[in-house]
Amino acid sequence: MAKAPSKSAKKPGKKAPSKKGGPIVALYAVPIKQCAARGNLREMKSMAAKAKKHVSDVQGALAKLEQSIAKLS
Repeated sequence: MAKAPSKSAKKPGKKAPSKKGGPIVALYAVPIKQCAARGNLREMKSMAAKAKKHVSDVQGALAKLEQSIAKLS
């Protein structure tokens, strides 16, 4: 007898939800420019906040990476 697919099976073509329940959005120039072009103020403020957090996280990771490089140099 064949098993029924599990409830957690991914559906093709769907974006994976983020931890907060929304879709995952890549924070690079194209989606940010598209967001601005749509002109939705609420969406733009949300995107800006997410981008600022992402940049801060990347800067922190880069600083740690540079420290590790300096230790090995």
